[in-house]
Amino acid sequence: MDVVTDKPQDRLAEWLAGDMAAVNRLIRARMASQNAPRIPEVSAHLIEAGGKRLRPLLTLAAARMLGYDGPFHIHLAATVEFIHTATLLHDDVVDESARRRGRPTANLLWDNKSSVLVGDYLFARSFQLMVETGSLRVLDILSNASATIAEGEVLQLTASRDLGTDEAVYLQVIRGKTAALFAAATEVGGVIAGASEAQIADLATFGDALGIAFQIADDLLDYGGDDGAIGKNTGDDFRERKVTLPVIKAVARATSEERAFWVRVIEKGDQREGDLTQARALMHRHRALDAARDEALDWAARARAALANLPDHPLRQMLDDLTLYVVSRIS
Repeated sequence: MDVVTDKPQDRLAEWLAGDMAAVNRLIRARMASQNAPRIPEVSAHLIEAGGKRLRPLLTLAAARMLGYDGPFHIHLAATVEFIHTATLLHDDVVDESARRRGRPTANLLWDNKSSVLVGDYLFARSFQLMVETGSLRVLDILSNASATIAEGEVLQLTASRDLGTDEAVYLQVIRGKTAALFAAATEVGGVIAGASEAQIADLATFGDALGIAFQIADDLLDYGGDDGAIGKNTGDDFRERKVTLPVIKAVARATSEERAFWVRVIEKGDQREGDLTQARALMHRHRALDAARDEALDWAARARAALANLPDHPLRQMLDDLTLYVVSRIS
């Protein structure tokens, strides 16, 4: 697989700069609240923190690639970003995180109550934006995605510290927490553009596979990347005792002594100095990181295959490059 070394999302953002400016204006207008000033304070802390805006870019790119020239791709892109931001606010409370996008989390700067309630507000705003498009199908796709995201997060609560979690459950978790919104973001872009059913299906398949590749790559980087690459502290997944794909693969190949180590650090939460280094060593010993990397590359290939069926357009090439870039981080 070819490797893209620059950042395709920057080229996407440049191509779609006018649309993104409109999205940002709409986001700022809709996260305002005259009655509760803490809402824009908390939401702006995260929304203005320099995130990649990848999900709204996917919506804009899908719509423009299929020839859309109306106004509602802006509403849908803002909707996707609001849903994403709401889930991040909630996730940081659940995970007791202290850092997001290189900055202290909202729950650390304010409190858990503010983060949860502002997240709820952004979810409500997202549904208002969906309705304004006048498309019941768009509402169906994005509301289903919202439910799937919540379901994935609840599933992760029970699966994340259980060494009995297998790859099928892990896939279900990341399809909920990450891929569902990627798939919805691209799918609604095609719907609003009046694309054919085959094209809409290919967009959904592309977003789903890209989201899965993206999340596996992030989980890999937690054991071998740097803080700047993943926007959080390296090793956070280990410290939070999350059973991600590298852990699942290492446990599946572990000796009885190695399994006892994983039970101690993940299931019992008895983590000591040097345990993260030991975890990485076990992953390397059993090629768990290599095996997880191969799966990320396979999902990226599926995303590219779905994309190849869509109209020839500069944005399609940028999305293809983006897919390559997502997995080049772990190559």
